[in-house]
Amino acid sequence: MTLDDLRQRATISLWPEAAGLLGLSKNSAYAAAKAGQIPTLRLGQRYIVPAPALLKMLDPDSAV
Repeated sequence: MTLDDLRQRATISLWPEAAGLLGLSKNSAYAAAKAGQIPTLRLGQRYIVPAPALLKMLDPDSAV
């Protein structure tokens, strides 16, 4: 997944999509999500990452 792909989506999965963009392992991605370091929504036991929030985190000066 690329940042251009991310701009076309409303949400992405924590693993493997967001973790891949951030260069994190599966365990590191879930630990960061639980610590509030990655913006996530919780749906049952699943973590969903809002694409606009992740884009803002990656480049706070860009227009999403």
